Amino acid sequence: MQLEFSFIIPVFNRPDEIQELLQSFRAMDAVVPFEIVIVEDGSTISSKAIVEQFSTSLNVSYYFKPNSGPGDSRNFGMQKATGNYFIILDSDCLLPCFYLKEVVKSLNKVYVDCFGGPDAAHPSFSNIQKAINFAMTSFISTGGIRGNKKSVNAFEPRSFNMGISKEAFLASKGFGTIHPGEDPDLSIRLKNLGFKIKLIPEAFVYHKRRISWSKFYTQVYKFGMVRPILNTWHPTTKKITYWFPTFFCIGFVMSVLLFFFGLNVFLALYLLYFIVAFLLALFTSKRLVVAVLSLFAISLQFIGYGYGFIKSTLAIAILNKDPERYFPKLFFKKQ
Repeated sequence: MQLEFSFIIPVFNRPDEIQELLQSFRAMDAVVPFEIVIVEDGSTISSKAIVEQFSTSLNVSYYFKPNSGPGDSRNFGMQKATGNYFIILDSDCLLPCFYLKEVVKSLNKVYVDCFGGPDAAHPSFSNIQKAINFAMTSFISTGGIRGNKKSVNAFEPRSFNMGISKEAFLASKGFGTIHPGEDPDLSIRLKNLGFKIKLIPEAFVYHKRRISWSKFYTQVYKFGMVRPILNTWHPTTKKITYWFPTFFCIGFVMSVLLFFFGLNVFLALYLLYFIVAFLLALFTSKRLVVAVLSLFAISLQFIGYGYGFIKSTLAIAILNKDPERYFPKLFFKKQ
C-alpha cells in the first residue's frame, strides 16, 4: 500500500503557534508528498490569514467549524483529508526537519495502523517550558510512558504526536468527546479492535506545552480527573501506578508530621528522591535554573494530578456519579 500522509492540526485562538508550526513544515525534508489540514475550532482569533501566507509553499487547507473540542476537530479534519494515513499534531508543536523521514522509514520497516512519538524541549523554549517538559517526560516523574522504549507494551500515543491509518479511524470512529483523555481512550479502543500500535522514538516533536505554572497545574489536574473515568470505561487498563501521585502527596504530608515526632527516615527518602530528580534534570538540561524549576514542576504535577485523581475516584467509584453530568467541563458536545 502506498502511504499518503495528511497532517491534521486543530487550533483554538493560537495563530502565532500555527505560524511557527507551518514554518517548521516548510523546513522539513519532504521525503514523500503530504498535505496539511488546519481545523479552526470556533476560534475568535482566526488563523486563516496566517495559513494563507503558506498556501504557495505548502499543500495546506483551512477549515472553520463551531467549537466542539480538539477530539471532534481532529475527526472533522480526518474526514476532510485526502490521505490514507493521518498524523495528528497539536498547534503548539514544532517539527524537526527529519520527522516525516523517520515516520516513513519506521512504517516501511514494520507497518502499524497507529503510532506515537515522544516530545522534547527545543533550545528556544523558556526555562519554565523546559522544566515542565522534564517533569512530563522523565522516567523519575512519569515512568517514561510518553516515550520510553521500555514502556512500549503499555504505550498509549498522545494526540500531540500521533499517527492513525484511515482504516483504523473508520473502524474506531475516531476520538470521543472527553478532553483531556481522548487520546488514551482511542488508543485503548484501537487495541481492543486488534490494531497494532507502536512507538517511533526517532519521530519526536518539540512540544511547547503550557507556558505558565497555573496553566500547567490545570492541565495535570484534568489529567488526574479523567483517568478514573477511563478506568471505568476500560476496566482492564486499571493500574496501581495511577495512584502514585496521590500516594506521593499523602506520604509527603505524613512524613512531615512524623518528622516532628522524631521519625525523619521517611522525609529523608523524599529528600533523596528530589536530589536524584535534580541531578537528572541538571544532566538533561545542562542548566541549574532548569533543574531547580524542574523540582517545582514535578511537585506541581503530583499535586495537581493526585488531587484530580482522588477527587474523580471518590465521585465515580464511591458516590456513583455519572462522569459526564458531574464533570461537564471534561466533555465537549459534538456539533
